[in-house]
Amino acid sequence: MRIGSGDMTVLISPFTLAESIHAAKKQTVLAAFWAPIEGAGHTVFCSQHIPTSIFCDPATELAGLPSSADGRNPLPPLNLLERSFRRWGLNTDREIILYDQGRGLFAARAWWILRWAGITNVRILNGGFWHWEDQNLGHAGGPGNFPYFCNVRPNPGQLPVSTIDDVKAHTGILIDARDELRFSGKREALDLKAGHIPGAINIPARSVLKEDYTYKSPEDIRALFAEQGVASGENVIVYSGSGNHSSQLLAGMEHAGLLGASHYFAGWSQWSANPKNPIET
Repeated sequence: MRIGSGDMTVLISPFTLAESIHAAKKQTVLAAFWAPIEGAGHTVFCSQHIPTSIFCDPATELAGLPSSADGRNPLPPLNLLERSFRRWGLNTDREIILYDQGRGLFAARAWWILRWAGITNVRILNGGFWHWEDQNLGHAGGPGNFPYFCNVRPNPGQLPVSTIDDVKAHTGILIDARDELRFSGKREALDLKAGHIPGAINIPARSVLKEDYTYKSPEDIRALFAEQGVASGENVIVYSGSGNHSSQLLAGMEHAGLLGASHYFAGWSQWSANPKNPIET
């Protein structure tokens, strides 16, 4: 399902969003604020957020229940997506803008999940709340906006997803989007084993960002991937620990025009949970 109209780009700048808010244009602004303590993300949101925002809880609205079979933060089931769509008030005449208060991982996860669920008119705020604040564009406190009337139903499966069996049979390029220390097996605080899937190459999600957490130019991202022998997204599978870093790398790839890559969403958290699966360090 397509929401709204216009040129489909991955990113929107803080100034463009600020102008749109001040002009009272139609959009739904979702703040995917996460904190390690349960409920703390909402507390942070209520203290300060972009005006007109609606809170999105990444832990409960962007992930299903964890398991060794499905990974640490699996894709949300259909009934959860339907409930979240209603709570956010997604509507066919409103573009969706996503941001978070960190380096953009949860905004990217939300972007990929909404695209996978059939929504095309969705963009990431370039640089997130940090960049918005750095530009002195103002913030609000309190519970956020009331949701608009929801007339959108999720239609999962609109972006390519790979299963663990697909990865095992894959003969193309496999990209690990985690940082180099986790890829190499020198550090692992989240999953059962350290290392990576045999044959994978490492392109960390952080490498598609500048120091201020805005995305690099399409030309710079294409050059980054070309250094690793990746000229397009065709015959490419991307994974991370549980869908966050890989979502950000896929957003960077689409921003750069490297289209068509599949997402092994369950990622290393699923692969490493089975002692029979080989690993490399």
